[in-house]
Amino acid sequence: MIEIMGVTFKKNGKMHYISEKNKEIKPGTNIIVETERGLQFAKVVTDKMKINPDKIKEPLLEFVRVATHKDYMQNKTNINDAKIALKKCKELVEKYDLNMAILEANYTFDRGQLLFTFLSETRVDFRKLAKDLSVIYKTRIELRQIGVRDKAKEIGGFGTCGRELCCSKFLCDLNSVSISMAKDQNIALNPNKINGVCGRLLCCLKYEDKCYKELSKDIPKVGKMVETKSGVGKVISVDILKQKYKVNIENKGIVEVDLNEDN
Repeated sequence: MIEIMGVTFKKNGKMHYISEKNKEIKPGTNIIVETERGLQFAKVVTDKMKINPDKIKEPLLEFVRVATHKDYMQNKTNINDAKIALKKCKELVEKYDLNMAILEANYTFDRGQLLFTFLSETRVDFRKLAKDLSVIYKTRIELRQIGVRDKAKEIGGFGTCGRELCCSKFLCDLNSVSISMAKDQNIALNPNKINGVCGRLLCCLKYEDKCYKELSKDIPKVGKMVETKSGVGKVISVDILKQKYKVNIENKGIVEVDLNEDN
């Protein structure tokens, strides 16, 4: 087991992890870390956690130092300059009539790279755009195409529940959501019911997935033949949360089985 701490590069950004034994580092501390893109300004957002190294899916970031006031001001300058670069990039995209929507621009802390994220439904030849940006900003340019979930996270909005989108409010990692989660929760497979404003499956389907899987272990599936106290019949409906299911028994009609009473 090793000790790790979660860090992000921006508010509600993707969670990254560092392995650091410095007891002075606590949630809320600004630090400088080494990444594959170069130095980055980050904020510690979790307490120390013990984890099996085999469960770590990506390399741990290297802790460099606790950020100083000078580092803080440098990061602030980077953010302001990135906003200017974003505006310029949008102008060039319009000039070259490229089918892409530029969403965000970010400098690495050491300004060794300027990253632009964009949304497009097709592949885009942005070589000329990248060349122009490289000449203007004299640093390594990267243009990265992202998905609609990421766009919703950046733009924000409100979900069908009436609350601010989870992805822009607190979710750091946009984990995959599958249609089987909706099926397991007996939710009608109506796109208007199970899709979020991004047009993809609701992230919140994943929240209760583990609970539904645990509760459904002892409940037979619809269509299965089961034996009850009243006889053998076919399961016609289930209520996972109430731990009940209905069985159609020949010559006796429909009976309800309550697992809570049986236990």
